[in-house]
Amino acid sequence: MVKTTGAGQKIDEATGTATVGHEWDGIEELNTPLPRWWVLTFYASILFAIGYVVVYPAIPLLSKGTEGLWGWTSRGQLAAEKTAGDAIHAKVRADLANVPIEELGGKPELLAAAVAGGKAAFRVNCVQCHGAQGGGSAPGTAAGYPNLADNDWLWGGDLKAIETTLINGIRSPDNTATRMSLMPNFGKDGILTPAQVTDVANHVLSLTGKAAPTGSGAALFAANCATCHGPEGKGLRQFGAPNLADAIWLYGGKPSEVRASVTVAHAGQMPAWGTRLDPVTIKMLAAYVHSLGGGEKFAPVPATPAAAPAATAAQGK
Repeated sequence: MVKTTGAGQKIDEATGTATVGHEWDGIEELNTPLPRWWVLTFYASILFAIGYVVVYPAIPLLSKGTEGLWGWTSRGQLAAEKTAGDAIHAKVRADLANVPIEELGGKPELLAAAVAGGKAAFRVNCVQCHGAQGGGSAPGTAAGYPNLADNDWLWGGDLKAIETTLINGIRSPDNTATRMSLMPNFGKDGILTPAQVTDVANHVLSLTGKAAPTGSGAALFAANCATCHGPEGKGLRQFGAPNLADAIWLYGGKPSEVRASVTVAHAGQMPAWGTRLDPVTIKMLAAYVHSLGGGEKFAPVPATPAAAPAATAAQGK
């Protein structure tokens, strides 16, 4: 005998649950009630949705959406966060403007902020030549962009020297105070014969053990090159003359490449960023370049003499 409810619904014998009256090929659907936790969660979701619509902007209208009781918008939050960020950024820039770059090493937090700002400025202005990591062009390529992450510096690698180089540029035609050094075209201009160019190149290569030294090459180097590169070829920063004895080559260290550099000087250029960027941005760039790994040690900050006590000062009068 089939059991039914008072409403005429069939009762499933196995579970004691009423069916909904649907049947398909002998399969019937049970009218199993939803779990209480699920029902409560569903009602809570409805209440939350109603509250959200009232409090926050939610319903689109013809000209604009509802604003909500709190007046909150994602654009407003973004504007507030941007204003707060701009205030912090402005304070950092103001602090950097008031601190000589030589003293940045003694202010770790400000130095870190300068490095972070310099990294962003480097990506915009410098990666085109020096690469994303400051590694410069590959050795032996015609580009000749220096590696800023090694410890080889033509004009100095402390913060002040880097800042000065950035401000004035290298052989920049639009700045009379630019870093300027001009190596003669020894071969092209006939200062040396091809054989003498080879002798000088071999002497330069001998400084790093890549060729056997010769007396003629040493004599030619002493007469034509030592004035700028020094008698031992280690370079002189006041002339921006590179160190030829450290096995670091901007335009390649193969015999053919060294002969080519002696024959026709390269005379690479860098813009004078002082006319393109503000002083604080340049200071941040200098801090970032210094942080790449090749920067020279910070100069010690001179100690400020302590003020004399009032009694001692009075006795000295």
